Amino acid sequence: MIPLPIRPDPDDPSLTERVSGLDHEGRPVELPVVVERALTLYLNGREIVTIMTIGDHLEDLAVGYLLNQNMLRPDDRITAIDHDPETETLVVRTERVTDFEEKLKHRVLTSGCARGTVFGDIMDSFEQVRLSDTARLGTGRLLALSRRINEIPSLYMAAGAIHGCVLARDDEPLIYMEDVGRHNAVDKIAGAMARRGIAPEDKLLYTTGRLTSEMVIKTVLMGIPILVSRSGFTARGVELARSAGLTLIGRARGRRFIALTGTHRLVFEDDGKSEH
Repeated sequence: MIPLPIRPDPDDPSLTERVSGLDHEGRPVELPVVVERALTLYLNGREIVTIMTIGDHLEDLAVGYLLNQNMLRPDDRITAIDHDPETETLVVRTERVTDFEEKLKHRVLTSGCARGTVFGDIMDSFEQVRLSDTARLGTGRLLALSRRINEIPSLYMAAGAIHGCVLARDDEPLIYMEDVGRHNAVDKIAGAMARRGIAPEDKLLYTTGRLTSEMVIKTVLMGIPILVSRSGFTARGVELARSAGLTLIGRARGRRFIALTGTHRLVFEDDGKSEH
């Protein structure tokens, strides 16, 4: 198993609960199921959104959400993060005075699980991002990465019904996050990167979810040049990836994958093996 400093804890009893039922032959069964919790996020006293989440890495989730929604700037100084489990609220406080009344009027619901949201002016920031053009990904490294990810202890293996995202450098997983919505998992990674000063230029993002417009937008806003998924694409996701110069790789299973954009970052390696 791969030990990571930032990852879910499948043994945390607060993240799952055991539920009894019957199987297909009428026999009693008991299995762990993922717990969903509501978290209401505030920025400097203003209510922003209520997020359904499994409830771990909440500070990373909050900061990453605000960054990916363009509500926090990368240079904003966070003065405090206050979480109250009893009221299920989390408040992010910043040195800069913020006012998002107008922004909150222009929300767009996305295809993200657990009701993803993006805001109307986010494309202004998206169009200004310039991704690193020096990053490269060897196809052999991609295979090695997928194998290493499968060795990471996860809530998915323990209970299922959850999405996972991994920040990696070449074939080395650095951060692994899970949540009921893939956008939550990405936001957790964005927050973890920002709070720990992790640079994006030489990294890739691996997700179990679909390569939708929302996934592409968040990856680009995070400054990550390569996005990989074992799932498929949407046309809008491909269009946005192409416009941003993002390397978009889908249907990645074993040695097989399909890259639809940013193929100049791929280094094709022949290991002399074939997949049957």
